[in-house]
Amino acid sequence: MTISTQRPLPENIQEIQREMEKHAAGYGLDFFDTIFEMVDYEEMSMMAAYTGFPTRYPHWRFGAQFDELMKGYSYGLQKIYEMVINTDPCYAYLLSNNELVDQKLVVAHVYGHCDFFKNNAWFSKTNRRMLDQMANNAARVNKYIDKYGYEVVERYIDACLSLEDLIDPYSVYKDGDFADPDEKKEDGEGPDGSGKFAAKQYMDPFINPPELIKKERERKAKQAADREASRRFPEQPERDVLLFLMQHAPLQDWQRDVLSIIRDEAYYFAPQGMTKIMNEGWASYWHSTIMTKHGLNDSDFICYADHHSGTMAMSPNRLNPYKIGIELFRDIEERWDTGKFGTEWESCDDLRERENWHRDTELGREKIFEVRKVHNDLTFIDTFLTADFCRKHKMFSFAYNDSSEHYEIASREFDAIKQQLLGALTNHSRPFIRVIDGNHKNRGELYLRHQYQGVDLKQDYAQATLENLVTLWLRPVHIETVVEDEPTVLSFDGKSHDENPK
Repeated sequence: MTISTQRPLPENIQEIQREMEKHAAGYGLDFFDTIFEMVDYEEMSMMAAYTGFPTRYPHWRFGAQFDELMKGYSYGLQKIYEMVINTDPCYAYLLSNNELVDQKLVVAHVYGHCDFFKNNAWFSKTNRRMLDQMANNAARVNKYIDKYGYEVVERYIDACLSLEDLIDPYSVYKDGDFADPDEKKEDGEGPDGSGKFAAKQYMDPFINPPELIKKERERKAKQAADREASRRFPEQPERDVLLFLMQHAPLQDWQRDVLSIIRDEAYYFAPQGMTKIMNEGWASYWHSTIMTKHGLNDSDFICYADHHSGTMAMSPNRLNPYKIGIELFRDIEERWDTGKFGTEWESCDDLRERENWHRDTELGREKIFEVRKVHNDLTFIDTFLTADFCRKHKMFSFAYNDSSEHYEIASREFDAIKQQLLGALTNHSRPFIRVIDGNHKNRGELYLRHQYQGVDLKQDYAQATLENLVTLWLRPVHIETVVEDEPTVLSFDGKSHDENPK
């Protein structure tokens, strides 16, 4: 599946783009140049199946996703209005059969996304040339398919994709994590790592006797060999499981390259998962602001209200990131405009006074720009979700009732609501898994640990993950976890699964 070359926008859509861009810039939004293209729904579904990129490596999951999207559209269950890619310049795709008012809305929405991509700190480490990188990745995978066969490469990609969440999304923000380990010298060594002390040439034989230097090198070599033989690696638990596999698994060169492709793409998409609520909320805030103040004429109101309210609708059993995001940004703006922050506000416990509180601080717009710059969803909710906000929007926590076999309201208490939200956002509800030992039992077996947080691993997923790890590691793999409140080690040796109480 491929997308045709870029086609110019119709003149009326170009005029909409220019108008929305002017309004967005006028409000202080700062975005990369944005290139729009009109596509039909089949092309839009292809783009969505490829996660926004027109060229990806071949794999059956893209076709399956395309088929699902097309069926959803055909049955009237879903519709994709636009897509935008985090690159420089940004690329955005508009659905050709959208009504004109919808085109105005989605263009304004796109500029909100583009501003967020450019300025949010969690996107600062992403590859802005990913469009080219994806094409290069596809070319590399196609080369391996030609050499080793489609089925061989596809089965290997299946195994890698099942592990793509086993990265450390925060590692790229830590200074020094990617320093070359060969550049780190032991204490007392010279700049060349030889163990010699600096000396002028005529004094060198006296300060650094050859016999002493030879013995010192032999001593350090033996120490290094002893450490290597006895130490468990990694020295510290490693959350980036894919990196550990790339460095230590017995992979062929092409397999290591494919795994690096999967890992690089996982890191590229990670900030989108970390900021879903904020990103959609920010884009929705700005399309709402621009449309209601500049983008509507008398004939547009009903259509706009219908489509906007549909986007913001909250389901009883699903969190709507658009709704939570836009309302929380609006709440922050209103609070900082009226002084509902700081020590004085927090210490006020008079309900009537809080309801009538108003200080002409007018800091709301400045504050939401600051928030969009530094926060991700987890810190956004943790910092700015309030009990007043939860009451206003009738939020609640829920739990599964074994007797009724349904999810039911568990609590309307603020602490319970916030903790459930934060739990869902922590690592995107995926388990924390780290490599503990790559030489378990001194037999080269791989030992991992699941950071148990009250939720058991899904047994079928855990078993499939172990099988795919063995595909890469080629030796038995174990994962320490908790099953039904009992410490347990799940294992797979390449033939059969095992579950042992710890």
